[in-house]
Amino acid sequence: MSIDYKAYIQRNPVICGGEPVIAGTRVTVRTVLASLAEGAEVDSILADFPSLNRDAVRAVIAFAAASAEEDLPAPPLPEVA
Repeated sequence: MSIDYKAYIQRNPVICGGEPVIAGTRVTVRTVLASLAEGAEVDSILADFPSLNRDAVRAVIAFAAASAEEDLPAPPLPEVA
């Protein structure tokens, strides 16, 4: 099941300087990603940030994946003989 991260992630210039955050919170996408990168389990993140839920953490991962995909250059097309 794919998650619609757009329902969970928002950017507002007056909230955390416009950094992407979990909607309705001041928890930044960067904070959640950093915790995951350091090896934190989802349960640990949820304990640290009780305003989040599992779907919000999944949305952060989906947002990061979509953002990375947008930043990657398109691979060259193969030559056709």
